[in-house]
Amino acid sequence: MKYRAKIEVSLKPGHSDPEGETTARLLKELGYTVSAVNVSKVYTVFLEAETSKEAATKAEEMCRKLLANPTKDNYTIAIEEQK
Repeated sequence: MKYRAKIEVSLKPGHSDPEGETTARLLKELGYTVSAVNVSKVYTVFLEAETSKEAATKAEEMCRKLLANPTKDNYTIAIEEQK
């Protein structure tokens, strides 16, 4: 079966987010009232698997091996079956 894995990778609390800090500063300069901006990456991965559980396991492996750094990143995975 075909699945779509939506993987969001974001920084763990306490890690520097220079892109988010710059974006927040610039939004304030444009007149927006923001307290903070956090930047994250979203990966949409289309994959083949026998079950949604297997697709989730594969997506988890992808995160551990390449997409996320366990020292500084958190990640969430959402699996959706494709028709």
